[in-house]
Amino acid sequence: MRSASTSVLTGLLYTTCLVLIGALLATLLLSFTSIREGTLPYFTYVINAIALLIGGFVTGRRCGGRGWYYGGLTGLTYFLFILLIGFLGFNAPMQWGTFLFLFGAFGVAALGGILGVNSANSNNKHKGGKPKVIKPRR
Repeated sequence: MRSASTSVLTGLLYTTCLVLIGALLATLLLSFTSIREGTLPYFTYVINAIALLIGGFVTGRRCGGRGWYYGGLTGLTYFLFILLIGFLGFNAPMQWGTFLFLFGAFGVAALGGILGVNSANSNNKHKGGKPKVIKPRR
C-alpha cells in the first residue's frame, strides 16, 4: 500500500501518456487511411475513456483500498488538467459538455480504481501460505 498522492500522480501520468499515444495513433490513422475527420470526436472519447480506465486501475492497484475514491480522484485531477489546458491555451468556455466530461472522467476512472483494488487483492490471496484467520473477540 503506497501513499495516495503518489498513487494518484502515477495514475495521472499513465493517463496522460496513454492519451498522448492514442492521439498519435489517431493522427496516423487520419493521415494514412480514408477515415474522415468527422469521426475524430469518437476517437477522442474512446482514447480518453481507455486512458482513464487504465489510469484509475493503476491508482487503485497501487493504493490497495478505496479504489473508487482514489480512481475518481485521478479522473478529477485529469479533468482539471484538461480544463486548465483548454481554458488557458484555447480560451474554451465552460459548457454542459464540460460537466458531462467531468462526470464521465470521474466515473470511468473510479471504475478502473475498483478493478485495480480487486486485482491487487486477488493477487495477494493467491501468493501462497495460510489465509489469515480472524478470531472473534470475547
